[in-house]
Amino acid sequence: MKYNQLGDSGITVSELGFGTWAIGGDWGTHSDEEALKGLDRAMDAGVNFFDTADVYGGGHSEELLAKATKGKEDRIHVATKFIRYGDIDDPANYSEKVVREYLENSLRRLNRDTIDLYQIHCAPLDMLKNTDIFPILDTLKQEGKIRSYGVSVETDEEGLYVLENTNASSLQVIFNMLRQKPLEELFPKAQEKGVGILARVPLASGLLTGKFSKNHSFEDSDHRNFNKDGAAFNVGETFGGLPFEKGVELSEQLKWIGDNRGSMTRAALKWVMQQEAVTSVIPGFKNEKQVLDNLKSIDVPDFSKQELDRISDFYWKEVHDHIRGPY
Repeated sequence: MKYNQLGDSGITVSELGFGTWAIGGDWGTHSDEEALKGLDRAMDAGVNFFDTADVYGGGHSEELLAKATKGKEDRIHVATKFIRYGDIDDPANYSEKVVREYLENSLRRLNRDTIDLYQIHCAPLDMLKNTDIFPILDTLKQEGKIRSYGVSVETDEEGLYVLENTNASSLQVIFNMLRQKPLEELFPKAQEKGVGILARVPLASGLLTGKFSKNHSFEDSDHRNFNKDGAAFNVGETFGGLPFEKGVELSEQLKWIGDNRGSMTRAALKWVMQQEAVTSVIPGFKNEKQVLDNLKSIDVPDFSKQELDRISDFYWKEVHDHIRGPY
């Protein structure tokens, strides 16, 4: 396992981390027992970084992380997110009083005294610009309530604003083979500023596993059903913004990436880890089997320059124009 410095946070994180949205909710049926087995297996393999949010299962994923990391708090780093329990378009939701309440609730559920990385959870750009959210986070950092802070963004514009105007240690960005735009401007700027990049939705909500057909149906409680067209939140969070049927068609054209790499899943994660600006990639999981498969991505061969160029050309010629939503 390779470990990278997360911006100026003082935290060193595994190049492969895990996100915990799927074990909290909104991804169909899941089992706490399987989730805890998966978390244990990841930590045993050297994973020391997990991303969560207060709204994942109403805080349930934070509680699962508290159980899994008990006694390991000094060496297992947890990032959580806040703001979406309230109205993300209401300036009052960004007040110091409300932010402190969000923080204390997460600390209680995580059973920790300090949060390693506290992230604004996909707030609109005007709220990032026109509230006191960043001075508040600077204060919380000075008080020792948080070690560092970052921002989970939906668009490159939001990310660039954060890089130019705040003390954020990291950006969390939708990034995968079917969503490569951040490579153009956002990632180089983050490297220039010394800000870490956390790559979320790295498998395009499962498209890059190669396991779906166009007639696949998802459970009612799975966001890949109820948010496939952006009815519940930003459409980019589901299949990276691609219409499902088109995404399946495009992913089929990428099946070659799994040649000599075991599977499309492992290859797709390796491609993300191979990007110089990426500090950690955070795929989701629901069980131990998925964790084990994702862990194998660490050891598969790198992509050659010719392969990287082929993937880039494919994105810009075949994929980019089909992505929906602001990005």
